[in-house]
Amino acid sequence: MDISNTIQPVLIGGDINAYSVARAFHEQYGIISIAIAKDVLGATDNSKIIDFYVDENLTDINHFIESMIELGNDLKEEGKTAILIGTKDDYVDLIIKSKEELKDLFIIPYIDETLKNSLINKENFYKLCEEMNVDIPKTKILSKDMEITDFGIMYPIVIKPSNPVLFWSDRFEGMEKVYIAQNKKDFIRIVRLIYSTYYDDTLIIQEYIPGDDSSIWTPSFYCDRNKKVKMMALGHVLLEEHVPTAIGNDAAIIMQYVEEPMEKIKSFLEKIEFTGFCNCDCKYDYRDGKYKLFEVNIRQGRSNYSVTAACANIAKLLVEDRVQRKDLPLIKQTKELYWHLIPNSIVFKYVKDENLKNRVKELIKEGKEVNTFDYPYDLKHNLKRSIYIMLYKLNHIKKYIQYMK
Repeated sequence: MDISNTIQPVLIGGDINAYSVARAFHEQYGIISIAIAKDVLGATDNSKIIDFYVDENLTDINHFIESMIELGNDLKEEGKTAILIGTKDDYVDLIIKSKEELKDLFIIPYIDETLKNSLINKENFYKLCEEMNVDIPKTKILSKDMEITDFGIMYPIVIKPSNPVLFWSDRFEGMEKVYIAQNKKDFIRIVRLIYSTYYDDTLIIQEYIPGDDSSIWTPSFYCDRNKKVKMMALGHVLLEEHVPTAIGNDAAIIMQYVEEPMEKIKSFLEKIEFTGFCNCDCKYDYRDGKYKLFEVNIRQGRSNYSVTAACANIAKLLVEDRVQRKDLPLIKQTKELYWHLIPNSIVFKYVKDENLKNRVKELIKEGKEVNTFDYPYDLKHNLKRSIYIMLYKLNHIKKYIQYMK
C-alpha cells in the first residue's frame, strides 16, 4: 500500500541534520517535509524537498505547544499522520517536554523526560555508564562552588559542560564546544571563563584520550517502539570540523562496521529501555584497546545521511515501526562507504593516516561516495541552492586553513 500521501514529517530545526532527514523521506517516499526553526539556515534554504518556516519564538515551550497543536490539527484534518522529529538537543528537549500535550496529534519517537535527563546531563550519564560497566574515559565532576581542582588527572584535560542544553542556550565570547587545558594555568582560566557567564551547572573534567580525529568513531542505533535495537551502523571518523564552536561535528567518515563496541552499546540501550534514534561518540584508546564512550545523543546524528546511504533509510525505519507498526528485523551495517561534507582535497591534505586516505580513494573509484548536500533532485534547475552548496564547500577550505595550522 502506498502511504506516501498520508505521512507528514515535521522537522524542528533547519540545519544539516534536518536536511538529511528530509532527504531520507524524499528518497524513500517522495515526501516534502515541513521544517520549522528560529532562523533561516543555508542547509535547508531554497530546498525543493522542504517547506521551511521561521518561528522566532519556537523555543518558548507554551508557544511551541500552542503552535504544534494548531499544526497537528490542520494535518489531522488533511488525513495526515504527522511525525515530530527534532534535529538539535534543545529542540528534542522541547519535544519531550511537550509529549503529553502533543501525543494525540503526532507520532513522537522519543524517550521520556526521566531517561532523557540521565543521558543529556553528562554527570548523570557517566554515572549510568559506570553502573553498567560501559567503557568511558576517567571522569570527575566540578561544580561552581568547589575549589578549582584538576582531580589529579594528567594534562591535557578535557573540560565540557554537563548540561549542554543550558550551555548552548546563549553565546559568550570564548565559547567552545569542548575545551582542552594543556596545563593547570590553562585549566583555571577556562573554568573561570565558563563560570563568569550565565552557565552555573557542573562541568565534566575528563582525561584526554590521545589520538587525532581518526581515533573517533560514531555509532548509530535505532530502537523500536518495543525498546529493542533494530539498526546498528558505525562510522570511522576521518576529520571533524575545527571551528571552536563546531568541534566534534563530523566532516568526513568511512562507514566501517566493527563488532566491538557495537554489541556493548546495544546491550546498554536495551537495558535502559531506549527508544528512537541515537548517535554516540566514542574514541579508540590504543593504550588499552578499548572504545571509550563519551555521549549518547538522543536523536539521529548530524551525519545521519551516512546511515541512510550505508545501512538503512532512517525514514523507512521510522515509518515501518511507528506508522505501519511492523516487526522489524535487526539490520547491521554491511556496506563500507565514504561520506563527507567537505571537499576531498581537505581530506587528502589533513588526514594523516595514509592507509585511510588510500581507502578513501578506493571507495571513490568504486562509486561508494556520498555527500549529504549533493542530492541531484534538489540541485537540478535550482541555481540558488547550487551556488550555496558550492560556497559552503569553498568556505570549509578557508576554515581548515585557519584552524588547522
